[in-house]
Amino acid sequence: MSALFGGTFARGGAAAAVSDAAWFRALLGVEAALARAAAGLGLVPATAAATVAAVCADPARLDLATVVAKAADAGNPVPPLVRALQDAVGPDAARAVHVGATSQDVLDTALMLLARDAIAAVDADLAAAAGAAAGLAAEHRDDVVMGRTLMQQALPTTFGLKAAGWFVGLDGARLRLAEAVASLPVQYGGAAGTLAASSGSGLALRTALATELGLADTAVPWHTVRLPIADLAGALGATAGVLATVAVDVVLMAQTEVAEVSEGGEARGGSSAMPHKRNPVAAISARACARRAPGLVATLLMAMEQEHERAAGAWHSEWPTLTDLLTTVVEAAAWLAESLSGLRPDAARMAATV
Repeated sequence: MSALFGGTFARGGAAAAVSDAAWFRALLGVEAALARAAAGLGLVPATAAATVAAVCADPARLDLATVVAKAADAGNPVPPLVRALQDAVGPDAARAVHVGATSQDVLDTALMLLARDAIAAVDADLAAAAGAAAGLAAEHRDDVVMGRTLMQQALPTTFGLKAAGWFVGLDGARLRLAEAVASLPVQYGGAAGTLAASSGSGLALRTALATELGLADTAVPWHTVRLPIADLAGALGATAGVLATVAVDVVLMAQTEVAEVSEGGEARGGSSAMPHKRNPVAAISARACARRAPGLVATLLMAMEQEHERAAGAWHSEWPTLTDLLTTVVEAAAWLAESLSGLRPDAARMAATV
């Protein structure tokens, strides 16, 4: 996203969780864990693995600008990163770099780590939004409000019940994301998924790598079986749907003619041409961010069709798409938490409408 629109929508921990620096930390974290796991199985010297881990922990020691510049030549950033890492650790420790792995092993596993960190940021804001909704439900459990079906007045309900519905949706989204995170798997299979370059210890090395990183182990590589990505996309897309639903309720209830709620923050929500307006900016921004999610989810689901042992293009399309999806859902959750935490229901106005 451009700096201009990033300034408009950026909220929460999205920027830090999926930044270029975060990507490099994840990629290097996988390489460090792989070196430690290989040393634990006696495949490389422990001293060499320690050297690799030390360099991975200090990205400033690597020429990352060259990695970025050379990524296009290789089709992904892992080959130039491996070369930079081997150069940095020296010839004696270079054998502990990228042991038996292929680029997709490192990139897929790094993507799992990145998603785990970003979803932690989503969860924090979902928890805040859910907590605010629960507080509104308790405070306004007896305040009547007109229920609306098909955008028409229906029968009376209570604002407390409406807010309780928001809470249930947000809490359910948290549960689905937690389930997705708990099943995030390691990726390790080597060049064609056969573990041929792992000196006969491929299965044990995959298990050790999963343990090092706190990821789920797998029976076989998932190089072209993209269910982990689809599961992430589905959980994030469903979360965006919940966020958008709550946000649009706030937007509709804040309409001038309805005026049943308003957002806090006196300096926010003005118009360039109409000084009387108080736009519900936080809810509007949450809705805008959430609305970007379905198209990104669709792209990830379309990318599931992948050929043979390594996809030509479909796999590559996942990296920026999932990064953008994580970003926009984190931002939507942060905006909604801000909206609900400062929401001002007008019980008298609700009762008058009823």
